[in-house]
Amino acid sequence: MTHTPSQKTRIDTRFAELKAQGKKAFVGYVTAGDPDADTSLKIVKGLPDAGVDIIELGMPFSDPMADGPAIQAGGLRALNAGATMIKTLDLVRAFRADDDTTPIVLMGYYNPIYIYGVDKFLVDAKEAGVDGLIVVDLPPEEDEELCIPATKAGVNFIRLATPTTDAKRLPAVLANTSGFVYYVSITGITGSASAQVEKVASAVSGITGSTDLPVVVGFGIKSPEQARDMASVADGAVVGSAFVDCIASTLDADGRPTDETVPKILALAAELAAGAHAA
Repeated sequence: MTHTPSQKTRIDTRFAELKAQGKKAFVGYVTAGDPDADTSLKIVKGLPDAGVDIIELGMPFSDPMADGPAIQAGGLRALNAGATMIKTLDLVRAFRADDDTTPIVLMGYYNPIYIYGVDKFLVDAKEAGVDGLIVVDLPPEEDEELCIPATKAGVNFIRLATPTTDAKRLPAVLANTSGFVYYVSITGITGSASAQVEKVASAVSGITGSTDLPVVVGFGIKSPEQARDMASVADGAVVGSAFVDCIASTLDADGRPTDETVPKILALAAELAAGAHAA
């Protein structure tokens, strides 16, 4: 039996709005609490005006096995600055004080959610204003753990499909997915090589043949041109490592934010968003 949230989420609404405007989605990822709580909140608050349609917030975790060096370093900076799951939800709450429409998806690993307690986490996340979850180490076989409870709580559970997801595996991946499908355009970790548009186009059409959900493409997108190319063959593009690298490049010798940190990342977001929106 397939489970989907009974009411529309901010994610559903945002994709419907973009579709009505003939626009592709630009999804931006930053790690919650990177490089510190205050700067992270300023960055996240600035992303919608820079053109980010959906915000993915990384949940800092000490053992992020699918992430490349950039996002691992961002998670470490956040943890060193005192990031916790409670503070991540506080960040969402503070963002929601001024913005009730931009969707927020928490992305990361199951361990911090499990430690928090699934039921308590879902109540608190929903109350804070979280719209979706991407939990990279929970396969469809574990849907009872978090996916189905999240869906019942009205939170979209978003699944990753990859170049190794074949036609036999795809129905399991799509079964209880809602919000959108995140197509990982390369095999390997975040922030590594860039994908070939033709290959991605054919993979995306294979997915859209099996679901009505929007499909967004991520991993390896670093330039406005790549954002445009990937968005042109899907419903949107995701950028993560390029943002986290940008934050790192602005920090002082002690890893603290400078006057450049917030403006520089928001300028990059605007460039990449313009690329995706030009698709």
